[in-house]
Amino acid sequence: MVIKPKIREFICTTAHPVGCAVSVDKQISHSASKGSVDGAKRVLVIGCSTGYGLASRISALENLKAATLGVMFERPATGKRTATPGWYNTAEFEKAAEKKGIYAKTLNGDAFSKEMKEKVIETIRKDLGTVDLVIYSLAAPRRTDAQGVTWTSCLKTTGEPYTEKSLDLRDNTIVEKTIEPATEEEIQGTIKVMGGEDWAEWIRDLREAGVLADQALTVAYSYIGPEITYPIYYHGTIGAAKQHLHKTAEEITKSNPGVRALISVNKGLVTQASAAIPVVPLYFSILYKVMKEKGIHEGCIQQMVRLFTEKLYTDNGPLTDENGFIRMDDLEMREDVQEEIRKSWKAVNTDNIREYCDIDGYWEDFYHMFGFGHDSVDYDADVEAQVAIPSINE
Repeated sequence: MVIKPKIREFICTTAHPVGCAVSVDKQISHSASKGSVDGAKRVLVIGCSTGYGLASRISALENLKAATLGVMFERPATGKRTATPGWYNTAEFEKAAEKKGIYAKTLNGDAFSKEMKEKVIETIRKDLGTVDLVIYSLAAPRRTDAQGVTWTSCLKTTGEPYTEKSLDLRDNTIVEKTIEPATEEEIQGTIKVMGGEDWAEWIRDLREAGVLADQALTVAYSYIGPEITYPIYYHGTIGAAKQHLHKTAEEITKSNPGVRALISVNKGLVTQASAAIPVVPLYFSILYKVMKEKGIHEGCIQQMVRLFTEKLYTDNGPLTDENGFIRMDDLEMREDVQEEIRKSWKAVNTDNIREYCDIDGYWEDFYHMFGFGHDSVDYDADVEAQVAIPSINE
């Protein structure tokens, strides 16, 4: 079938198998160019198929030469419907690992469920014995907890209504957006879905099952951002969840002897999750322009390669700040970068949007998430939408 992008506001409902493979191969090439370091050799990536989770798995393969077990929740192609991009990404990743002769297996299902946790434990015990690094990189709209209660997350501010400039992705215009405050129930729901409770359950279950290596590390990903985005992000529902995640890192370390839990505060990037947050896409498009002009822009793979090779595995252990965070947003939060962003934020409007925003770069990253926009791919060609993932078809 011939596959074209079908955009609905901030998501694309189609994915291109060849384009997704190209995206993965480009990330693999970058990772391979940075050499290897001595680190974890058996890595579990919870949320492994897109964004930072996929980049983590690629870096683990290339920079650590590690066996990887991935957990994802993706959909294969059916009839005229393409697979999700994470499905195609994972198929290409497993092919690359197989060529290198390095173990890679993927389990597809609800990472929040008890059944998936048990399946992962069984697989680790059978195939790897133990894992020495657990990456927690889940982004989901809802979660059913161990008691059978389903919680739903939302992207709202807290306290008072918040009105600010925003980027309308439908026509690339600057609009004024008002975000209503969340109810207490919505705040708690977001914390339950996006906070640290499930991460803590994963580490507890893995440790009690004896499949965590002694002195294992676990890393969860977060974002803080600048004051411009605080009302919708850090002081919003998602920020409440991330602050819960931060506290959970301390609790995991205290309650699981031999395990160290860390938070990696990553750079702001276009992802399927971030594209849905009001105000944030405008900030990111300005951020892209400023950082590219300064020659310090990084995508997911550049961030994760730097995390693994320069921050996580060093002679002195993980490099953290006074809060115990690994600051992968160190370049984004540089004062010279933020000062330029503040100036651009005040000046930007629909008429001068390209002067202050990297709209093309934003959309390039957006399309690449779904396998579109690569010059090397013939998007008029007939392609097979059904692609097998080797380990899932065993």
